[in-house]
Amino acid sequence: MEDSRQDLMRTIQIKFPRLSKGQKLIAEYILKHYDKAAFMTAAKLGISVGVSESTVVRFANELGFSGYPKLQKALQELIKNKLTTVQRIELSNDLITEHNALKGVLKSDIENIRSTLEKINHQTFEDVVDLLFKSKKIYIIGLRSSTALAEFLGFYLNLILDNVKVVGYGMSDIFEQMLGLTENDLVIGIGFPRYATRTIEALSFAQSRNAKVVAVTDSLLSPLAARSDYSLIAQSNMASFVDSLVAPLSVINALIIAAGLREKEKISSTFTDLEDIWEEYQVYSYKSKEE
Repeated sequence: MEDSRQDLMRTIQIKFPRLSKGQKLIAEYILKHYDKAAFMTAAKLGISVGVSESTVVRFANELGFSGYPKLQKALQELIKNKLTTVQRIELSNDLITEHNALKGVLKSDIENIRSTLEKINHQTFEDVVDLLFKSKKIYIIGLRSSTALAEFLGFYLNLILDNVKVVGYGMSDIFEQMLGLTENDLVIGIGFPRYATRTIEALSFAQSRNAKVVAVTDSLLSPLAARSDYSLIAQSNMASFVDSLVAPLSVINALIIAAGLREKEKISSTFTDLEDIWEEYQVYSYKSKEE
């Protein structure tokens, strides 16, 4: 990550002498405040440094980007794992306001799903589904904000496969919960910026045991992807201090459904039994017979 930042900043420094007066103002601002620039539109960046929006676009082109959005995304990739929650709140003020929160967040999540659909490797997805059925045992780990994703995946996969264990904080350490891990097993690690250190360590442990490792994460540059055999990339660009997990959840949903479609008869039998149990023990609210 640090090397990537240095590369981009070095490119700006190298090209600086050949830039126009207006472009130099943009370059100086980015070099000093790249964390803020990453979440500004071209128009807002132009206003901040006193140049036109078209000058900002030409600056991005001069650096080798096809447009300003590409430069902006490159800047966001550099900083998103380093931002504290307080910094996220400060930066989000430029993106989401109290008056446009609903529309702004929904539009951001729609973009995350659209981008995920374009970028995700379909063959990798199919390979991961195959692994679910080939593995002796499946361990799922997702900590902090990713806990909800791990629990969701574990809950439904257990109804299909019966050999799934969700690893998390509890009475025993994470490594103790994975003590029986072998080369015949699969570990699914779920993590997004800011990446939980324990999840990364768990995937390294899995590799040391020669288990297959799948990462559900936001980038091939993610520390989870670096420790996996297969990576399912789901975009999670933040709209504010809350991590956007909509696209990752959609990918996980697709995994569950793809696995379920291979076990249609078992799924049908399982849910028939569950419906009887749920009704007998009033797990859900059922309408009375009179209605």
